[in-house]
Amino acid sequence: MAVLKYEEIAESLRARIAAGEYAPGATIPSGRDLAEQWGVSRATAIKAVDVLRNDGVVVAKQGTGFVVTETPVARPAGARRAGSARILGGMPFLRIGTPDWAEPPTRVANALGISSGVQALRRIRVLQLPDGTPNSCVEAWFPPEIAEASPRLADTAPIAEGTTRYVRRQTGRFPVEGVDITTVRLATETEAGRLQVAPGTAVAVLLHTAYDEDGRPLVCEEGVTPSSLFEQVDTYAM
Repeated sequence: MAVLKYEEIAESLRARIAAGEYAPGATIPSGRDLAEQWGVSRATAIKAVDVLRNDGVVVAKQGTGFVVTETPVARPAGARRAGSARILGGMPFLRIGTPDWAEPPTRVANALGISSGVQALRRIRVLQLPDGTPNSCVEAWFPPEIAEASPRLADTAPIAEGTTRYVRRQTGRFPVEGVDITTVRLATETEAGRLQVAPGTAVAVLLHTAYDEDGRPLVCEEGVTPSSLFEQVDTYAM
């Protein structure tokens, strides 16, 4: 599939942001400047910037233009339907600890097709509500072949282009199918601490697994949300 010009411009800007050329808070080139640099119409340049804005990489700042996001944004686990922007439903988050290698829980190991005793790379984040209180905690687990080929997954710094794009660039593999399984249980002591709720609080647990075109798992995320904050709405034809 041919890459459209605005997509090429957007990917170039992503790479420059990821490389640190444009740090958080820095202004990226204007639509006029991009149009001149790339020899395209201003409308095409603006469309490229819109891609980055929709993905939460840049935000509009009055009197300045578009600046690189200073607060990292992520989505809760799951709900990654085709065509949805990465920023859809996104909220500020805190990275918990340092990404580490650990043996995943049985349900995650089964989703990733990992045998007992095999470790995966774990990244933990807590998504926040506007007032700074926790909304949900997410443990993302990457199978060894993905983590080893994508070393930045082990860094604490946010990946400006998003983990999906980064993994695709590193491995050539990308998600074509997602499976979301929602269950209900009581929060563990660790989860209660992360979510600032009492131990034993009822929580909704969404297990999201992304698979590539060959049916191989790319990542499994376990998102835990207090029952008081969890709501799922489905609209469908009847």
